This record gives sequence, C-alpha cells and structure tokens, in this order.
Amino acid sequence: MEPVILYEDAHLVVCCKPVNYLSEDDGSAKCMPRWLREHYHALGKNDYIATVHRLDKVTGGVMVFSRRKEVTGKLTALVAEHRITKEYLAVLRGHPEKEADTLTDLLFRDAAHNKSFVVQRMRKGVREARLEYREIGRTEELSLVRVKLHTGRTHQIRVQFSSRQLPLLGDIRYGSKDPGCSAALWSYRLAFTHPVTKKAVDVMLPPPPQYPWDLFQAEELT
Repeated sequence: MEPVILYEDAHLVVCCKPVNYLSEDDGSAKCMPRWLREHYHALGKNDYIATVHRLDKVTGGVMVFSRRKEVTGKLTALVAEHRITKEYLAVLRGHPEKEADTLTDLLFRDAAHNKSFVVQRMRKGVREARLEYREIGRTEELSLVRVKLHTGRTHQIRVQFSSRQLPLLGDIRYGSKDPGCSAALWSYRLAFTHPVTKKAVDVMLPPPPQYPWDLFQAEELT
C-alpha cells in the first residue's frame, strides 16, 4: 500500500499513512514527510512538510501534516488542546464485557523500552489516558471496535485494551501474536476546524480489504 492524499490545500494536507511507514522524518524511504516533500517537489510546489501528530509505525490510516511554517504551530495547538477528533478502528482478541464504554487509566511510559503500562497511582512520568469505544462487529474470537480518543498518549489504545485482557490482534508488544498482521489498529477519521480558513475538515477512510479487516462486514468498517 502506498500513501494516498485525501485532502489538500495550500496550508495542510490530510493523507493515508500506510502500515510500516514512519510518521516522522528519519531519512528513510518509508517516512511520510519525505514522501510528501518528494510528491510536492515533483509538482513544482512548496515542499515544506511538518509532522504535527504521530501514528505508530504499525498503525495505518488518516494523518494531517502542515504545509506552511506559520500553520505548524496552529495545527500543533489543535492537537495539544484535543480539538482534533480522532477515531480509530481496532480488532481485539476477545470480547469486551460492555458493548460501549469509556476507559480511563493512568499510564506510565517507559521511554527506554518504548512501552507504556497502566499503573495505579499518579507519580512522575504518569499521565491520565481516556478513550471511549463501541463494539461494531465480532467473530467467535475477535471484536471490532470503533474508538474515539480523548487523550493522545503513547500506545494508548493498545495498552488500555491489553490491560483488560483484550490485546489488539497481532500486537506482539502487548500480548497478541498473529502471523497474519501487526497490531490491528487503523486511524479511521480526523475532523477539525481548519486553522486558517475556519472551515470544517472531516476525513474518513476505511482500512484496506485485507486480513484482519476482511473478517468483518464492509458496512461495519464505514
């Protein structure tokens, strides 16, 4: 799967980051800033690109990038102030007790090992994490959930479900090995007020029709 531009103007670009592409620029061929700069350079356009939020390498889906230096701070502020709606689809190994719920936890990030943990008390390095989910499909062993983030912590969706014995399918780091996929998490929707034009930007993209998403009905993924 290659990157795909879903919305663009002179100020920003919303695109699909494929699984195994990096959100930030590390000089490798498979990183979104480099791909976007090369795309716009080939068109003879301004090739400034800045990352304003992240998706894990194993997560694909919708991302927004800045195309102007003066817009970068405005987009970063939208992210920091949780004024960008972020919705995800995830495949869980197991079935949640409730069809829909809000999950609130305290997360500690171990930066040295790039892993987060649910802990029981606030201390240095601990931050509150909150999300809401709704189950929208299931098989005998798996559940498809739609997740809306209220905070943006590292590996938040992955660790909050894993701590409830519902790891994301294929997420080896948090307890679910599957030879057919990496962590089954997809950035499905971004919605926000454009920081310059003040118009509504609302972009949705279902995951590709491949394992494990193809285990569920197409209408459940839209």
